[in-house]
Amino acid sequence: MLRFLTILPAPASDSGAGNTRLAAPPAEQRSEHTPAEMKTVLLMPETPAADEELRSVGRSTIYFPLVGLVIGLLLVLLYIVFRAALPTPVSCVLLIGALAVITGAHHIDGLMDTCDAFAAGKTMAQRLEIMKDTRVGAFGITAAILVLLTKYICLSATIGVYALLTFPILSRWAITGLVLVFPSARDSGSFYALKSSASRDGFIGASVIALAAAILLNGMIIGPLIMLGLFGLLYCLGVLFSRLFGGLTGDCCGALIESGEVITLVLSIASLRLMPYLSSYNLFKITIPF
Repeated sequence: MLRFLTILPAPASDSGAGNTRLAAPPAEQRSEHTPAEMKTVLLMPETPAADEELRSVGRSTIYFPLVGLVIGLLLVLLYIVFRAALPTPVSCVLLIGALAVITGAHHIDGLMDTCDAFAAGKTMAQRLEIMKDTRVGAFGITAAILVLLTKYICLSATIGVYALLTFPILSRWAITGLVLVFPSARDSGSFYALKSSASRDGFIGASVIALAAAILLNGMIIGPLIMLGLFGLLYCLGVLFSRLFGGLTGDCCGALIESGEVITLVLSIASLRLMPYLSSYNLFKITIPF
């Protein structure tokens, strides 16, 4: 016989020990073969250690560009392997698939949930409820296809080490600023945890790292321009999300990261057309020998 296990946080008592609460399994999981005494619950008290772990999420924002750098380096290694034996279109498809595997497809999932909520919800409460639904609607699937297709086209046009390193770094850097600007739509969840302890110092540190990477990979002029354009466009998208949902959520962050990757790639392509008119576009740009 199956037993349902639910982990519930319980407030600490005066003596410091957690109180005990009971909870039944969801109604859809019950059956005539599940007696009341089998509604098993594991209780976890809130502790100072748990609070500290929550706060550490926000303090980690300074490392977001470094996470993007690691992702970019993995993509570069795969690109070097793929280009030795495969044509560019096939390499682009495999790189996009590898990116989804590396990130666990969490950002794509957030994008689909956000688009479904945006299209189907009539009120703010309905949108937030739809966002929690694990099912995917037509708008979510369409948005995911458009984003993946745009990535494929952009990578086919600009595939190279510089682009593969730039877009993961800058898209994650932008989140460190947006989390300071916009409120959380809920009183719990990943964005709430990030928002509750994010700091300007973390954003400044992340900005220094991202700016250095942008200049080294794109030049003194193009790199900062891409950063400004990216943050400005994502800020406008954040304003839209705030009006629709009353703030941002973890799914909104996933949608912003996916949008940020596409925007960075598009701006990189646009910068290629501007290079002839910017005599110092490659100032401080490093040369990568492959």
